[in-house]
Amino acid sequence: MTAQGADTSQPFAHLSAPNAETYRAVLRTFARARDRFIVHLRPEDVAAELGNGDPDQVGSALDQLVGWGNLRSDPDTGRVTTVADFHRARYLYQLTPRGQAAENAIAVYEEAIGKRGALQSVALADIAVQLRAFAELAATDPAALDPAKVHFLLLGLAERFSGLADNAQAFMASLRRVIDFADGDVEAFVAYKQRLIDYINRFIADLANRGAEIATLLGQIDGGDVDRLLGVAAQREAVDAAPDHELATEDYTRALDGWRNRWRGLRDWFVSAGSDHPSQARLLRGAAVSAITQLIDTVAALNERRSGRSDRSADFRTLARWFAEVPDDDSAHRLWRAAFGLNSTRHMTVTPATLADWQETEPTPSTPWADAPAVHISPQLRRTGNYERRGRPSQVADRGEQRRALEALAAREAEETAEARRRLTTHGPVRLSELDVLDARSFRLFLGLLGDALSARLPGDTEVKTTTSDGTMEIRLSLVPDGGVVDIETEDGVLRGPEHLIDIVDLTRSRALA
Repeated sequence: MTAQGADTSQPFAHLSAPNAETYRAVLRTFARARDRFIVHLRPEDVAAELGNGDPDQVGSALDQLVGWGNLRSDPDTGRVTTVADFHRARYLYQLTPRGQAAENAIAVYEEAIGKRGALQSVALADIAVQLRAFAELAATDPAALDPAKVHFLLLGLAERFSGLADNAQAFMASLRRVIDFADGDVEAFVAYKQRLIDYINRFIADLANRGAEIATLLGQIDGGDVDRLLGVAAQREAVDAAPDHELATEDYTRALDGWRNRWRGLRDWFVSAGSDHPSQARLLRGAAVSAITQLIDTVAALNERRSGRSDRSADFRTLARWFAEVPDDDSAHRLWRAAFGLNSTRHMTVTPATLADWQETEPTPSTPWADAPAVHISPQLRRTGNYERRGRPSQVADRGEQRRALEALAAREAEETAEARRRLTTHGPVRLSELDVLDARSFRLFLGLLGDALSARLPGDTEVKTTTSDGTMEIRLSLVPDGGVVDIETEDGVLRGPEHLIDIVDLTRSRALA
């Protein structure tokens, strides 16, 4: 029996065959034997490795794998002692190059699929240790440099860094899936949340400390020294890979470009290139902090959902989004009235008797509805959901008189405020003790101005200038040295305080004159 040719080999065909598990077990046996530097296996060796494997079934599986090109069979002549043994079919099996490549590809695939991401704090410490050793090599005399040591150190640094970056990326992707599918098992997610947050917090602290140390070490290593050491490693790889002298230069250039690219990736991961290009470590730290916030928000949402309570803040955010999406002001007004119940209540049937009860008792706004006067409705409304009272509808009350009263009150208050501003205007700095007797409205306005000026004055200042919040008046206040205490007469009493120079300007009058 001979191995199949290159045109008919199908090293991945066993994955979709009916007995795929048996084929995979047999091939894994050969892969483990190869790791032990055992090349050939007999059928009984494979059956012994499988434990409870049927010899006939194992033999059939081996023959089928030979047909697909995964294995190669050679006559087993080492145990031939008689002519009968020579004519009996006995074979040694080993992996073909195609079968070995297929096993490597399947192993990589299975590792990637089953890989659990990790935030490797230990890898950060290892990278820092290796960079310190690399900095020492960079300062070494080139004549005393050990190429094997340089190459070995760079290989370990590249492997550790590659594992750190790949695992961190896989972890953040898996964390995103955990957050997105938190509804699957709420209890398990809530229990897992605290351990996960502690784990991320610990890595963030390590990344901040070790990352700063690594960035400092990378900054200390001179670019020329780095390129020289990378060239040493590339030269060593080129010697191993290219015994042909004509290809040595090309292989060296390729190896050096590869090491330069790895070193650039290491620098970009830990060293920021300005505010526009932050390091990957900083981005990872920000993503981890955002993940903690998202975890906490997810748990809060789950707890809120389980408790059954409404989230008022979420309701208001939704309402704000609705307001932002309305096409025009009319729609915004309609949404406002609908959201806060500001529609007209003329559809309610209020009888004169009910209105008289309300006017007599005058319930306060804080009165519970159960204690307020009852509203009597028709049984027809309770039974059918609508009720039409016979006769003419109630007329709409005329509120014109009340509006005119409010307009008159507003005009009187505006006039009194203008008169108070006129009386307080000083037309230049004057002492507080020289102010005339203030009426109640002028005194309240004066207290507001004085409060604005005193609140704007910093500790240690003796002068201050400020403007009222409505922009109508400006006040300048200066402390009079050794001025003593003054009394200001008002209709409400006497205001007592230290002597100041005060200058009050009516800005509305100044703008009108201008």
